[in-house]
Amino acid sequence: MNHSATFFDLAAGPQAHAVWPLPEPALTYFPDVRFAYSGRDLTAGAATITQGVAMVDDEPHIPVLLDRCVELLAPALTRGDSDGTGATLVDATLGAGGHAERFLTQFGGLRLIGLDRDPDALRIAGERLEPFADRITLVRARYDGIAGVVDTVAGPTAQVDAVLFDLGVSSMQLDRPERGFGYRQDGPLDMRMSGEGPSAADLVNELDEEDLANLIFEFGGEHRSRRIARTIVRARERSPIETTDALARVVAGALGRRPGGPHPARRTFQALRIAVNREIEELAASLPQAVDLLAPGGRVVVLAYHSLEDRVVKRTLREDGRLSVLTKKPLQPSQAS
Repeated sequence: MNHSATFFDLAAGPQAHAVWPLPEPALTYFPDVRFAYSGRDLTAGAATITQGVAMVDDEPHIPVLLDRCVELLAPALTRGDSDGTGATLVDATLGAGGHAERFLTQFGGLRLIGLDRDPDALRIAGERLEPFADRITLVRARYDGIAGVVDTVAGPTAQVDAVLFDLGVSSMQLDRPERGFGYRQDGPLDMRMSGEGPSAADLVNELDEEDLANLIFEFGGEHRSRRIARTIVRARERSPIETTDALARVVAGALGRRPGGPHPARRTFQALRIAVNREIEELAASLPQAVDLLAPGGRVVVLAYHSLEDRVVKRTLREDGRLSVLTKKPLQPSQAS
């Protein structure tokens, strides 16, 4: 008998902080919610990723910290049965489905609810996860809508056993010039993960100079943001900035480019992507919802890629008294066990 995955569409519809990329993708986790253990797992490490490869348009997409995510969430998913029967995992950032595939393969009774705002990601993940179609529900939604998704899929009183967040932008978005996320290949200046709402071009061409400078500084950690904003405003007076290459050249012209150094536009592009997709606001709204959804003994894992995300996660850890934190610092792939 052939099964089809269930799909839903629930897409929704000036203090500045420096931001820096974490040296490696960092894993922060909130284990054993509603159970207060005093001990900390100070020996926890992270394994090198050697399996669980998902294919995206014939190119391999390797999920980050895959083995470690499974290790951390497995206790919550196997409390009732070793194969995950009766357990539910919410993958709040489904992407290409690499993490989801590994969990569904390893735990043959597990049910999975997968969220992603990107319709291309849902299509790719749906094809990838077709062998598990009778155990998955894929939903087009932002992760700050996680509570509403679970309410719709499982009912208003439903609880889940684990939630996974893999934040940031994926290779399937960066590597496609038509999505407008990257500065290495020319494409429309878009950056919208959902394809809806204001684009990066809208912000670049419509924000006033001060607001644009504040955005680039706050979300990109770019200390020369005022010079960049001033140069952008002058450039757009001559002609609208509508492509990634045009913006990259404007920023490079403002800052100069050091031979062999990183691209001078990288922080500006990061800032615009975060602003366009409201990534920090959505993360801050989604984490408390995720904790509220957990059954006793449930776990949340968050993969963060820069200091703004990390700051939001740490604030949640501090402020939610239901959480028992077993690692003092985020784990990184270089901390191999």
